[in-house]
Amino acid sequence: MSHIAAIDLDDSNLAPPTPEIEQERKVAMFDLLEDNSFALPVRDDRDVPAGPYNLHLSIKEKRLVFSLTTADAEPAAQFLLSLGPFRQVVKDYFQICESYFEAVKTLPPHQIETIDMARRGIHNEGARVLQDRLDGKADVDNDTARRLFTLICVLHFGR
Repeated sequence: MSHIAAIDLDDSNLAPPTPEIEQERKVAMFDLLEDNSFALPVRDDRDVPAGPYNLHLSIKEKRLVFSLTTADAEPAAQFLLSLGPFRQVVKDYFQICESYFEAVKTLPPHQIETIDMARRGIHNEGARVLQDRLDGKADVDNDTARRLFTLICVLHFGR
């Protein structure tokens, strides 16, 4: 499969992130660029530019926008996804992350682990929603979907 070689996150109109949100963004971007699987499927018998791709991820007019170019900066694809299917899972993810960050400060390890397991479960659900929404537009593996979901959450911060 092809991959994402560079990513640009349009967070220019967002509130300043908390240190925890900023750390999540940095880790997701680093991990995504280190190892990801992202390919554009053939659609309507049109040629699909081969990767690697540069991804510009943004939210415009209540839609998640994936803008992809090739390594030569040639347009490769653009697709818009409704944010509706992400709303509840993003809300749940922020709530569990807040609980997790508080737990790390005060609770014993076994309670932190329980909250972290719930956090991972919600994160996995977000990745599944993203994979479903990308069906027919882009092929991504589970780890790539998880990292992209983290970035989608970052774009939701302060909205």
